[in-house]
Amino acid sequence: MITVERGLSQEELEECGVFDWPIWEKEVSRFAWSYDEEESCYLLAGEVTVTPRGGTPVQLAAGDYVTFAAGLSCSWDIRVPVRKHYAFNVSR
Repeated sequence: MITVERGLSQEELEECGVFDWPIWEKEVSRFAWSYDEEESCYLLAGEVTVTPRGGTPVQLAAGDYVTFAAGLSCSWDIRVPVRKHYAFNVSR
């Protein structure tokens, strides 16, 4: 499962500690990915389509707060280079 929250305020993001999380960057590319743990991330830049195995594609862009469920297998199609904060097993 992929959960997307859009339009979170600066306060909400700070309460989660998002800006203290590590940063991950990736160029335009396509690849398969599996999540062993729940991952939350906040996209600082980029555009990507994430398609769960056997599921509906999800469009993500800068400003999106996204949670990927543990056990999710998917493919990433990065159309604009991605820069995101990320953390594992955090609650919002």
